[in-house]
Amino acid sequence: MRTRFLTVAALVVLPLLTATGPASAGEPGCAPAAAGGTSASAAAVKVWLAGDSTMADPRSSCPVGWGSQFDPLFTDDVTVVNSAVSGRSIQTWLYESNVQGTKDSAGECVVSPRTFHQRWQSMLDPATGMKAGDYLLIQFGINDGSPDCPRHVGSARYRELLALMAKAAKDRGATPVFLTPVSAIRCSGSSAVGTRGFLTETFDAGRAAGTTVIDLHKLSYTLYNTLRLCPNDGDYTRGAVGAFFCNDHTHFEAAGARQIAGVVAKALRDQRIPLSAYLR
Repeated sequence: MRTRFLTVAALVVLPLLTATGPASAGEPGCAPAAAGGTSASAAAVKVWLAGDSTMADPRSSCPVGWGSQFDPLFTDDVTVVNSAVSGRSIQTWLYESNVQGTKDSAGECVVSPRTFHQRWQSMLDPATGMKAGDYLLIQFGINDGSPDCPRHVGSARYRELLALMAKAAKDRGATPVFLTPVSAIRCSGSSAVGTRGFLTETFDAGRAAGTTVIDLHKLSYTLYNTLRLCPNDGDYTRGAVGAFFCNDHTHFEAAGARQIAGVVAKALRDQRIPLSAYLR
């Protein structure tokens, strides 16, 4: 009689132990909940932008930089911090007001004192600046080709400053991405052609730093050809060209800026840059 009682008890208890015991790691749907109920928003990513007027937030209806149109392309887990400033070379962006109007013996603009502008110091701030998991997108090369100081930057100096910015990002656990300068619209017959320099320097700096390069220069004039913006008689106020560009050959209307932002987003996906996982 006692043996029969123990057998029945075991049959009752065994299913309870099976139901409450640990699930096999191979069973679907049995992954443990995140510790403390952490939500996806707790892993928010910031995308920091450094560049010139073609990237900068607008101060009027035109020009509109593509960086101002970038944030809506991402989920709510991403915040875009646009620190691009019109008219800046990479050197004047970093050392605003400290770049002198004279050149040294190497032909570079004198920088004195060599203290960073607040916009870069803010990105470097250990409490509120770049952190692990963030991204830094850097696009210069339009104003840098000026022969005169303070905007002038030589090839070697350009590579040096890109390396400096990439290292600072990596030191903080952020991922730098270089972009070649976006092209203006220039037609050779019925084809849009490239207009910018510092392409080789950007790719060279990317290889040296182990940093991904998005060739926005090529992608932008390829877009212009897709949209059939050429031929053009130099009138930037009418038609498809007028809808894309301000009344010049360089800066964007809001509609044009949105399309350039879309080109950058597509490049993130095409080049399998992990930031693309946050695109809508």
